[in-house]
Amino acid sequence: MEGKKVALITGGARGIGKAIVFEFARSGYDVVFTYNSTVPDSVLEELKKTGADALAVKCDVTSEEAVTSLFKQLEEKYNRLDVLVNNAGITNDKLLLRMSFEDFSKVINTNLNSCFLTCKNAIKVMGRAGGSIVNVSSVVGLMGNAGQANYCSSKAGMLGLTKSVAKEYGSRGIRVNAVAPGFIETDMTSGLTEEIKKEYQKQIPMKRFGKPEDVACACVFLASEKASYITGQVLTIDGGMYM
Repeated sequence: MEGKKVALITGGARGIGKAIVFEFARSGYDVVFTYNSTVPDSVLEELKKTGADALAVKCDVTSEEAVTSLFKQLEEKYNRLDVLVNNAGITNDKLLLRMSFEDFSKVINTNLNSCFLTCKNAIKVMGRAGGSIVNVSSVVGLMGNAGQANYCSSKAGMLGLTKSVAKEYGSRGIRVNAVAPGFIETDMTSGLTEEIKKEYQKQIPMKRFGKPEDVACACVFLASEKASYITGQVLTIDGGMYM
């Protein structure tokens, strides 16, 4: 396929997702990203400065109809897709006995079911031209975490989906990998007290939290030709917390 490559990032308006969007834009991709509420004009203005063409789409990634519409808009504008990054996700932490079925299902729907929907649609668009899918999981999907049965289940499920799709579509030149971030400096961790941060950092050999850009750079690497023989793998980005 000729022309500029196109990357789709779900949940790309803030935090890790925003860093991923900008890293792909700076790496020469045109970018499409989804959001839930609003996208600040400043984000779109900054994206223009990278030289990338950007399309922001409000999308409920748990809705099959909405995801189908997202890919229709993408095809109409670019007629290609080279990279999909599944970053959209939520948390709703509670101990198991206090967690309702709705609490559990909402996290599974947003984090895991959306990944299924986007992967399925992306593979149709990529076709025989091939491409790369990167699923943003979490180290807790590997190790579990108290109070996060729903979140850990969703992130562990993403890893199973990653490996299965990698086996199914490797022969078509579609590579599927996952990144598993640990503690990253985002809105979620900024709300922690300094005391709690220090306690968490004791568990990390590098004694610090990561930055959104650490995750973004790993996603761009896995999507690039430099990773052309890597598929079905999970790359932890956690300062050595899980080994």
